[in-house]
Amino acid sequence: MYPTINMKATAFRLRQIMKQQKITAKDIQKYLNLSCVQSVYHWLSGRNLPTIDNLYALSGLFQMPMDDLVVGNRKRRMSVLEQAFYDRMFAYYEGFMEMGAA
Repeated sequence: MYPTINMKATAFRLRQIMKQQKITAKDIQKYLNLSCVQSVYHWLSGRNLPTIDNLYALSGLFQMPMDDLVVGNRKRRMSVLEQAFYDRMFAYYEGFMEMGAA
């Protein structure tokens, strides 16, 4: 299976990020120097995806890697720090569940 992008999930992800960072579609239009805001609304509805150039610019605006903006079926490799955090959380969860079972 080759990697594909889930347009609806990516749209949802972009809306989440915008909400967290208090960025509007109009802000994105101005930042990307788009002629109208409709393109942004198409991205947010899952009808279209931003171009690679726009994804690259959005990653700068949101201060995150492009891979964090796009939702697909490709397995993401965790960094050493992310893996350590995941391992600690999993150990905590296991300990918490053992306490509840006792």
